[in-house]
Amino acid sequence: MAENRASVYAEGVPCWVDAQLADVEAGKRFYGELFGWTFEDWFGPFAQALKGGEPVAALVRKVDGRLPTVWTVYFATPDAAALARRIRAAGGQVVSSPVPAGELGVTALVTDPEGAVFALWQPDRHPGFGRRHEPGTFAWAELYARDTEAANAFYGDLFQEALFGPGAEPDFGRAPVSDVFPAEMPPHFLVHFAVEDVPAALEDVTRLGGRIQAPPFDTSYGTVAVVTDNQGASFALLHR
Repeated sequence: MAENRASVYAEGVPCWVDAQLADVEAGKRFYGELFGWTFEDWFGPFAQALKGGEPVAALVRKVDGRLPTVWTVYFATPDAAALARRIRAAGGQVVSSPVPAGELGVTALVTDPEGAVFALWQPDRHPGFGRRHEPGTFAWAELYARDTEAANAFYGDLFQEALFGPGAEPDFGRAPVSDVFPAEMPPHFLVHFAVEDVPAALEDVTRLGGRIQAPPFDTSYGTVAVVTDNQGASFALLHR
């Protein structure tokens, strides 16, 4: 079993990420060289990324060019329909209702009350990350919100056990948008991938056609830099 593998993620724990891209093959080249990922065709427009033979992310071909080019974080749940109802009752929105993803699980796309988009994952044959918290894999998801107190109340109620329960390791924080981004930037989740050396990874990003949005800065959970890939999807590099 791979290091840091979890067969079942508790509700409210980030358990998967994917990127919506216009050109999945270009995405494979970018992330394959940046993080050492290999890829296998999954189903439909999906390509699964592997690190050391274990699943770490997916690249998804956009079916509509008007859709954003973006990384999305998925939160685990044993019941996507029930969680979607709780999100709506708490002031969030359900963008797409829970639907099966083949035999892999059930997924839904939702927003919090400020409009930050995230996804739900109810696992079946695909529990989520096979590796995390190591170079080239998921390490953290930061919510950049306009009202962090409101965000804390919403997510604290929604994911109480994962955020505050015994032994909680939420991999999930909240910060004001204006800490890193222009004040007019909409609230959003930023997916962080672990790297051994942030400056070296930034050189790789620019060499591969990406760009730097925010140079390295220190946070409570490590040193972070915000970048975009060669198609405009934003993500962060994190060294702890």
